[in-house]
Amino acid sequence: MRRPEKLVLATQNPGKIRELRDLLAPCGIEVVTAPALSLAEPEETEDSFAGNARIKAHAAARASGLPALSDDSGLEVDALDGAPGVRTADWAETPAGRDFPMAMRRVHDLVKSQPEPWRARFRCTLCLAWPDGTDEIFEGAVEGRVVWPMRGENGFGFDPIFVPDGDDRTFAEMSPEEKHAIDHRARAFEHLVRRL
Repeated sequence: MRRPEKLVLATQNPGKIRELRDLLAPCGIEVVTAPALSLAEPEETEDSFAGNARIKAHAAARASGLPALSDDSGLEVDALDGAPGVRTADWAETPAGRDFPMAMRRVHDLVKSQPEPWRARFRCTLCLAWPDGTDEIFEGAVEGRVVWPMRGENGFGFDPIFVPDGDDRTFAEMSPEEKHAIDHRARAFEHLVRRL
C-alpha cells in the first residue's frame, strides 16, 4: 500500500476527528479535515459499515484530490438484534441536531426488560480511499456490555453506557489515552498502520 503524505479525514464528527487525529499523530502524516475544506457530507445509503465508510472516503478523495480516511462505526446490542448498528448516529438525530443522551435512554428503554448483562460491541470500519478510486478497508471491534445509568464525561456518542470486557468503567470514564489503547477505532487503526 502507498503511504500518503497528506490525507483528508472524511468526517464532520468532531469526536471522530479528534480521535483520528490523535491516532494519526505518531505516523507523521499531514491531516486536513473535511470541514476545513468545506466538503459536503455525503448521504450514507448503505446497510453496512464498510459500505458507508466507502461512500464517505471516496466522496472526500474525489472532491479534494487527496487520499481520504473515513470511519463508520456504531454500537451493536445483542438484545436489540444488533441495533442501532449502522444506524447508530440516526438514533440520536433530532430536528435540533444529535442528542446522544436521548439515544442512550432509548437503548436502555428497549433493553431494560431483558436480563443483564446486556451484551454489546462497538464496531469500526476505516476506509482509506485514493483519488484514483482504489481503497482498502480495515475493521476493529471491542466486546462489552451496555450499562445504566450513563457514567462519565469523556468520549462521545454512546461511550457513557458502554463498558468494555475486562474493565468496570465506561469508555466515558476513561482518559482518551486509556480508551484509544483498547477501543474499536484503535483496533481498526492497528490494521491500517501495519499496512502503511
